[in-house]
Amino acid sequence: MKTKKTLVAALLCATMVFTVGCGGQSNANKTSSAAASAKASSTTASTTASTTASSKASSTTSAAKSTASNAAADKVDGVSLANPIKIDKEAKTVTVLCTVNGQYFTQPTRHASVFKDGSNGTKSIFTAYGTALDFYDALIAIGAKEGGNMTVDNKETTHVEGDPIKCEVTWNGAGKYYDYNEVIIDSNKKPIEMRFGGNRKTAEAKNTGCLSCLDSCPVGIVSNTTYTYGAVETRGEVGFTGNADILPEDGTYVAVKYTLEK
Repeated sequence: MKTKKTLVAALLCATMVFTVGCGGQSNANKTSSAAASAKASSTTASTTASTTASSKASSTTSAAKSTASNAAADKVDGVSLANPIKIDKEAKTVTVLCTVNGQYFTQPTRHASVFKDGSNGTKSIFTAYGTALDFYDALIAIGAKEGGNMTVDNKETTHVEGDPIKCEVTWNGAGKYYDYNEVIIDSNKKPIEMRFGGNRKTAEAKNTGCLSCLDSCPVGIVSNTTYTYGAVETRGEVGFTGNADILPEDGTYVAVKYTLEK
């Protein structure tokens, strides 16, 4: 009897040990699993943070490059939005920052270049960022002599006079300057011959913003002596368009250089 009790006690003890042992093993597994899960979560969070930081850095770099690219776009041969007119007294040149107006690749105009804020600011092949008055003063600074022969009364019968001015255009990647006669098409195929008419007082009073016109003009600072005023808009003798085969696309920054020829 005593032996049976001893055996029962032993069996009960073994069962208790086995049960506790299994329970302990289960808890250990749970603890190990939780630790692994926490480590995985930490790793994921770290990876996510790293990816986010990398993405943010990449985005910042791209934005910086984009800004640098846009900033560089308006800098053409020494002129820019910050300094739209460059005077070189030694070379006898005045350079003005402009943009191409693609509207006039197909639509005729009498305006070669007009200041963007003038009343004719949207009517030219080259939209200028320098004012007409500053342009006039710059031509005087390089020694140009104005003709002063154009008036509102004689404009349709008079050819503009004054020092001859060579007009050329370039842009980033062009590799050279192109003459007005290359980038502006005269429907009659006659040469564009620019003269420094002057007209400072009239230009100030009218505020058209005209730097260079394609027929003789009593307002524009420089204009084409080949035709008298009204040849384009009044009498329809000629039409002028930008040469899309040479000029860059609409909105491209260009530098228009005016050289005193004597």
